[in-house]
Amino acid sequence: MLDGEINIGVASYALATLSYATLLLVYLTRLLRMRQRPARADQSFCLALLLSLCWSLLGLGSQAQAWWSLADFWLPVVDALRYGAWFAFVLLLLRPDPGQTPLTRSPRSMTRLAAVAVLLALGLQLLQELGPYRAHVWERAVAFSGLALAVVGLMLVEQLLRNSSGDARWGAKPVCLALGSVFVFDLYTFSQAALFQQFDGDAYGIRPAVHSVAAPLLYIALRRHRDWLLKLHVSRAAAFQSATLLIAGAYLLLVSGVGYYVRYTGGNWGRAMQMALVFIGLLALVMMLFSGALRAKLRVYINKNFFSYRYDYREEWLKFTAMLSSQSSPQELGISVIKGIANLVESPSGGLWLRQSGQGDYVQAAIWNLQPRTEPESGDAPMAQFLRGSGWIVDLDELRRAPQHYRGFEAPAWLRDDGRYWLLVPLLVGPELTGFVLLGHPRTRMELNWEVRDLLRTASSQASSYLAQMQATEALLEARKFDAFNRMSAFVVHDLKNIVTQLSLMMKNARRLRDNPEFQEDMLATVENSLDKMRQLMLQLREGEAPHGTAHGVELVPIAKRLAASAEGKGRALRLDIRASASTRGHEERVERVIGHAVQNAFDATPEQGQVWLQLDVEGSYARIEVGDTGCGMSEEFIRTRLFKPFQTTKTSGMGIGAFESFQYLHELGGKIKVDSELDRGTRITILLPLFRASQASDLGMLSAK
Repeated sequence: MLDGEINIGVASYALATLSYATLLLVYLTRLLRMRQRPARADQSFCLALLLSLCWSLLGLGSQAQAWWSLADFWLPVVDALRYGAWFAFVLLLLRPDPGQTPLTRSPRSMTRLAAVAVLLALGLQLLQELGPYRAHVWERAVAFSGLALAVVGLMLVEQLLRNSSGDARWGAKPVCLALGSVFVFDLYTFSQAALFQQFDGDAYGIRPAVHSVAAPLLYIALRRHRDWLLKLHVSRAAAFQSATLLIAGAYLLLVSGVGYYVRYTGGNWGRAMQMALVFIGLLALVMMLFSGALRAKLRVYINKNFFSYRYDYREEWLKFTAMLSSQSSPQELGISVIKGIANLVESPSGGLWLRQSGQGDYVQAAIWNLQPRTEPESGDAPMAQFLRGSGWIVDLDELRRAPQHYRGFEAPAWLRDDGRYWLLVPLLVGPELTGFVLLGHPRTRMELNWEVRDLLRTASSQASSYLAQMQATEALLEARKFDAFNRMSAFVVHDLKNIVTQLSLMMKNARRLRDNPEFQEDMLATVENSLDKMRQLMLQLREGEAPHGTAHGVELVPIAKRLAASAEGKGRALRLDIRASASTRGHEERVERVIGHAVQNAFDATPEQGQVWLQLDVEGSYARIEVGDTGCGMSEEFIRTRLFKPFQTTKTSGMGIGAFESFQYLHELGGKIKVDSELDRGTRITILLPLFRASQASDLGMLSAK
């Protein structure tokens, strides 16, 4: 290529880039004011503009020889894709949204024809670049595919213009004129290439410039087709990303142009200087893209100049809520509160102070990029009283310049004299000041207007609710721990009461039976048993729970006989009715305690002339233990509402802990309990425990051996 041809190509693609970028920017600017869902024609129009901009950028890079070598490969591919986008735009105008009348009776055939033309062009381009042969036949075939695209485009434009009438034609004429001029010029360019097997250098060089002339006509079409824009909405994130891409593209164009100039004026060092310049430029671009300060400045600029409001409240609310909800521990929630509020004003640092439970001081609970402080802030200090009474967000810079704006506010010396701090945001739950957030200066200058203050106040209110809920949850967990300790203490007191009862009965009988050898043996056994229980109670208090030992098969017949012997030693008779031997899985001492508690309650409710019995049998897959008496009985209301609940009992000296403990352990074993009672007639308690078979014992033995 000659230098003049290169200059023509660069200038032509540069003009096309400028035209499409301007049109796209104008289009996006108008879209930002809309709040409705985009129509399909709007989407295809935006896509066509974007692909046209990419095509002109690739062409500029290819002509300037400053970009990567793949630009030559992607240029014709993107050219065919943008043709497809323009085809889709016209076809959607011919066949509008469902429920409306189409402008042509054959939209499907036109759609198929356009799709075939685009796919043919793409396929031939890929075969030419990637195929095993690069013969002239491929170049001629590519030229014919471009010719086919131009012909199909003219057919679509003709259909749109011919089937439009009245107001529709007034709006369609700029579109038809713009696209028609592009397709006519391409028809000439590709027909010359197909006939003479090479492109006309001048025509191909000015092709991008001719395409750029269509941009003003498309802008006129935009102004006439207001219905396209009323259905479109672009989010702030999309606007920010689009602006970033446009700025990055303009920067790359500048670097490419400077590199092109350096290469052709630098002599022998030109190419080396160009490579160094491109590398430095790309490195600088990456640094700018990763710069939080630059991104913050760009975001603030876009929000101030392209939007009526600075914030997208729905997006900010969802992000803030998601950040608070994702954390579980108090420390993580505190940092999330700081980051969530700081991100609203582009602040890179902050700290959280929370009120201590049971005290009035505020201590630093979490920090983010700030120095820690160990000294608490008094809840009676003027700063806390001002925040609690007014709920104001304090601008510390304004406070230093004009303290009269915050009458009654007295900042501590460390806060007043340190210029790193910027905002003081109170956290209020009703009239109570839960805490406050202190933020550092933002990455970019930010005006603290009413909109920012309202958003910070709303976010701080939600954060206060989360923090108050977290504190309430911690208090509840602490209360549950105390409740568990109190419950364990109640069980210990209950066991101590039983031990004291046994020892008291032994001392009562000792006066008249102390010389009896059998009584002496029983006394030693009772003392030894009491000592063993005391050791277990000490272990339970130390470890916080009862030591369970190892679960195994428990024979119920020996337990029944021991309970009968114990009752006989106390001067009472327990009638045994053992109808079948049975075993259950559990801890022998606890199982005996459950059955013994039922037997003891029966004795307590039955006078000496009454009867108490224990019946042992098998019922299905359960061992059935029935404990009955002819005592005072219980009312139906007591059984339904108060039985098996702690601290509920019919005995004057009882605590109700034993029945509750028995009920809990039976459920742990998978057992059941049934109570039948009638006042002044007696009570019958039926306990069902899962049977422990011999096969289960052998299986457990095998598992233990393993």
